[in-house]
Amino acid sequence: MHDVFQEAEKQLKLKKPFVISTVIKTKGSTPQKPGAKLLVSSSGNGTGTLGGGCVEGDIWYESEELIKNKGAAFYRDYILNEDLAANDGLVCGGTMYFLLDPLFQANEYSKYIEEINHAYNGGPSLLISTLIKPVGDNILPVGSKLFIRENGILEGTMGSSEADSLALIKSEELMDLGKNEYVISRDGTEFFMEAHTSPPQVILIGGGHVSKAISSIVHNLGFRVIVTDDRSEFANKERFSEAEKVLVANPKDIFNQIRINKNSYILIATRGHKYDNLALEMAVKTPARYVGLLGSKRKAILILRELIDKGIPLERVRQVRSPAGLNINARTPDEIAISIVSEMLLFKLGGDGSPMKLNESYYGRLTKNKVD
Repeated sequence: MHDVFQEAEKQLKLKKPFVISTVIKTKGSTPQKPGAKLLVSSSGNGTGTLGGGCVEGDIWYESEELIKNKGAAFYRDYILNEDLAANDGLVCGGTMYFLLDPLFQANEYSKYIEEINHAYNGGPSLLISTLIKPVGDNILPVGSKLFIRENGILEGTMGSSEADSLALIKSEELMDLGKNEYVISRDGTEFFMEAHTSPPQVILIGGGHVSKAISSIVHNLGFRVIVTDDRSEFANKERFSEAEKVLVANPKDIFNQIRINKNSYILIATRGHKYDNLALEMAVKTPARYVGLLGSKRKAILILRELIDKGIPLERVRQVRSPAGLNINARTPDEIAISIVSEMLLFKLGGDGSPMKLNESYYGRLTKNKVD
């Protein structure tokens, strides 16, 4: 998504119109989820994706028509039916809902596009609530926006005090993790909330084999990577070329050098119990949503007990993922890395970690409905 807003800022500087189309809601199985974006420029070029196929092609065409006719923002749905499946292979069977939002000249939204890019680069977070369906005597058009900054300052309105107030209440939770949500307020106003913050970061405390394997995986998944070890031979740019930062420091000192927010994932995998204990004590005092400790169950019990003895609240101790990872019977560093990254993604994306395989009831239906 960041590439879309980078392109938007580029087009603004060129004083060229463009349309940003966003998936704001889905039902059933779809090729993209809420938040996916496609920017179509006046030259017909595109940045981002809505899932490809006929869906993206149609939205692309409508975007070009909006630019040509200087049209207004509008909302539409797209049913992924059997015809699409035949033409495109999109055997999804769901419905996608889109907001097509044109920008013809610099306005308030263009100012916030710069702030969005700043947020992705580590600046203050920003949330944008966009009016989708006004109700009653609300005369504001679809696409009207309320901007909420990290410090709680509001600018703009969706034309409904009920909707504006609800957006403010929900903003903190969404802003911390860069999430989005489709919301209906009590007065019936429908709007799409989208938070923009710095990308999730993985902080690897310990530069051993498992951390090395994790680093390349999470980098490819869009996480920023920070690696630290007190030994320079394990913490260097040659070993962790994809890392944004590689720091040689004692675990006690490292937390003063890194900005840690709720969108942080910390894995502790140092060279010994002493350093693990020290690093974990510091990690649980941060707001990081994921704190994992590599090692055995026995090691976990010993270290977690020490945390409690030091006065760390039991509720926070319970949140520590130790032993870190999902149970896939992993043995090698690469297998353990996949197990731990899968657990991090579970935190990031949601889900329960259960198999996605069809349950037995479906196989009975397949046999029953078989056509000879």
